[in-house]
Amino acid sequence: MSDYDAAVDGDLVESPTKIAVPDEVQEAIKTLIRWAGDDPDREGLLDTPQRVGRAWKEYCQGYEEDPAIHLSRTFEEVGGYDELVLLKDIPFQSHCEHHMAPIIGTASIAYMPKERVVGISKLARVMNGFARRLQVQERMTAEIAQCIWDHLQPHGVAVVINASHSCMTARGVRTPGVKMMTSRLLGCFLDDDRSRKEVLSLMGY
Repeated sequence: MSDYDAAVDGDLVESPTKIAVPDEVQEAIKTLIRWAGDDPDREGLLDTPQRVGRAWKEYCQGYEEDPAIHLSRTFEEVGGYDELVLLKDIPFQSHCEHHMAPIIGTASIAYMPKERVVGISKLARVMNGFARRLQVQERMTAEIAQCIWDHLQPHGVAVVINASHSCMTARGVRTPGVKMMTSRLLGCFLDDDRSRKEVLSLMGY
């Protein structure tokens, strides 16, 4: 392999900084490869158990953090601003807990602050903290909204997620292009019709 190929692939050359994959994890992946009908000892698959193990550790980084930590630093000097704050169409990837297949989509997150706001990147970090776990979309939507509600204590929170589920599009009923939408509204976005219409309209729904 050329240096260029190694640099592009990035995963074929071992690095001292890469995490060690336990033998039992590698053996489990080899078993799955055999059960699928291939030979884990052939050249192209020799390093696959390690790569898959490291990949899943990365996919599931959310288990290693409390997403609420990203909401611990807030700002009160906002010039009296108390209107809608919206982060729209944040891309994410998760995995369904039923088939461990990819869930790929976007999330829109909004809140109506009371006396403080949070850095906008923190909303995306909260979302990723929950997305990088084995999930169902309904629960993930509720978890994101509840976390923001509990820790920012705003007037309202709205979370809408639109995603494609590979467990449905690539297997089973095999319906590519189908997406699932879920929402969780709290506070003023749930109780006040005008606020609800405003936030959903700005999200594009």
